Amino acid sequence: MSGQKENKKFRSKRRNAIVGKTMLYIVLLVITAVMIVPFLWMLSASIKSNREVFLMDPFVWIPEVPKWDNYVKIWTKIPLLKFVENTVFLTIVVTFLQLLTSSFAAYSFAKLEFKHKNALFLAYIATIAMPWQVYMVPQFIMMRGMGLNDKLLAMICLQAFSAFGVFMMKQFYEGIPSELCEAARIDGMSEYKIYAKIMLPLSKPALSTLTIFTFVNTWNDYLGPLIYLKTETKKTIQLGLKMFIGQYSAEYGLIMAGSVVSLIPVIIVFLCLQKYFVEGVASTGLKG
Repeated sequence: MSGQKENKKFRSKRRNAIVGKTMLYIVLLVITAVMIVPFLWMLSASIKSNREVFLMDPFVWIPEVPKWDNYVKIWTKIPLLKFVENTVFLTIVVTFLQLLTSSFAAYSFAKLEFKHKNALFLAYIATIAMPWQVYMVPQFIMMRGMGLNDKLLAMICLQAFSAFGVFMMKQFYEGIPSELCEAARIDGMSEYKIYAKIMLPLSKPALSTLTIFTFVNTWNDYLGPLIYLKTETKKTIQLGLKMFIGQYSAEYGLIMAGSVVSLIPVIIVFLCLQKYFVEGVASTGLKG
């Protein structure tokens, strides 16, 4: 009798586990559909005419005659190539500088001892809680006083440092045994060599995660370039798309084609670094 009861309990637990997993998968599928359907609609609208974009009866994902020339016209309607070049330059430079400054500062906070280290770190990280809109006017006045208004260099100077990047890299570095650094110091390595030869090679997951975050934020930034960049030849792709919408507000197919073009670099970067992304997020959140 006791054996039968145990079997019933086991089957009941197994059945409950299967039901729980099934419900979880259903919820995940629903969330996935909600997230991906707008993106698929954008892809579909990018190869449709203006009349077909909002045609719902019947709705078709791929029209009988796809308008692939939307992806050609968008480059001629506005100087999109120049906007892309500006955005690529700005994004690559800002991403590189943030990786360099964040990893370097994080190494100091995680593996070195100096006066008021904890207070300085807390003061720096506290800036994360302050919205950028609070101090964007003083920043603008400072950049204008330095003669950097309407220059990409202003955006580079403002975004070259990241408190979030320092915090994330520090969390990862604290998971690396300090004995490695001590052994390297005994062997005569300087702190710069320890940082370059030991810490950086071990921090690929965290660096990849920070690369994705920084690249996406810089590439999609709209408010910053809107404030500092006025000349058309210096504008980024987000400002270019806004300018196109202002001039051709009814060209929905072209608007969607431009939006797809603006997403391609972000997708490429994520696909190249995705194998490190989950590992980086998990490892940087273990300590702190």
